[in-house]
Amino acid sequence: MINILHTIDTTGPGGAETVFLDLVKRLDAKQFRSFVAIRGAGWVNDELLKLGVSPIYINSKGSLSFSYLWQLVRCIREYKIDVVQSHLLGTNLYSSLAGLLCRVPVVATFHGFVDVQSNERFARVKLFIINNGASFLVYVSDNLRAFYIDRKGFRREKSVTIYNGVDTSRYCPCIDSSVRTSIGLSADDVLVGSVGNIRTAKGYEYLLNAARRVVDSNPRFYFAVAGGGGGGLRDKLLQLRKDLMLEKNFFFLDYQPDVATFLNNLDIFVLPSVTEGFSISTLEAMACGVPVIATRSGGPEEIIHDGETGFLVDPCDAQALATAIVDVYGAGSKARTCAANALDVAKSTFSSATMMQKYQHLYRTVLGASC
Repeated sequence: MINILHTIDTTGPGGAETVFLDLVKRLDAKQFRSFVAIRGAGWVNDELLKLGVSPIYINSKGSLSFSYLWQLVRCIREYKIDVVQSHLLGTNLYSSLAGLLCRVPVVATFHGFVDVQSNERFARVKLFIINNGASFLVYVSDNLRAFYIDRKGFRREKSVTIYNGVDTSRYCPCIDSSVRTSIGLSADDVLVGSVGNIRTAKGYEYLLNAARRVVDSNPRFYFAVAGGGGGGLRDKLLQLRKDLMLEKNFFFLDYQPDVATFLNNLDIFVLPSVTEGFSISTLEAMACGVPVIATRSGGPEEIIHDGETGFLVDPCDAQALATAIVDVYGAGSKARTCAANALDVAKSTFSSATMMQKYQHLYRTVLGASC
């Protein structure tokens, strides 16, 4: 039995947190025993408790917390951990240090370009430690892998791409109108939606400006964003919505606990991101059979074949986004064919089962175990 310690320092919800939970939930219980270390209360904690998993709470504060590092080392030793699986910059850093101290291999996963902010304190030192302390560096797209190798100096021989996977038993086509009804739409109205927390990288201001253009051409179009957080950015987006006079046609619905239901209410899914390491929400929309429009923001180009499984536009271009939305809705049979092709790709290439097989193979490889 291989003991895996899963650790992340964010509380979610989000794409990285979803992958974190999938790994905890889906590892082969005959081969792997999972232990979980998280910061404390929040969505991740609640989801773990639903799974019957009792987390180990290790809080982290500041650029370098020796208390957090020491607690992580104690955890590795107490539970006789064989492999540490970490996610995102902060946890990857501490786990790499703890792995060196305990002589335990670490698999460190990066989920996006923004994992390392441009103003990150001691960024070079942190990346040096991870580069040398982790046994494998996992990226959720080839584009992201190339970025960290070429721009951040990560070692190529340690770097591996494992695409995020979607649970196609949960995310699947299903007739539903509950979300549409809740916001007062009729069957003849067109609902365009996006999923993702309110962050600068998500490019929602471009979706708002695109929406103004689309609604000008057809007032039966409505838009909805399912995503929490945002703080001051959310306030700015709400002000922009007011300035564009879109209060009746554009809805910010906050976090949706049942994303599959939300997606199955959409006529079109849009990912307006400025930058995107991968995009779990795009995969989820594909698995639900919803026509997809995404920006060429990094990861989506590896998911979508333009005109075959979805439609790609340049980022930061509201007019191009608006044109694509109108064109996809008017495309009829072509849009339905693309959505059907995308559903097949989600099942065959981007399933949770495929993701799990690759992570499990990596854990056995790092331990020199038989595959």
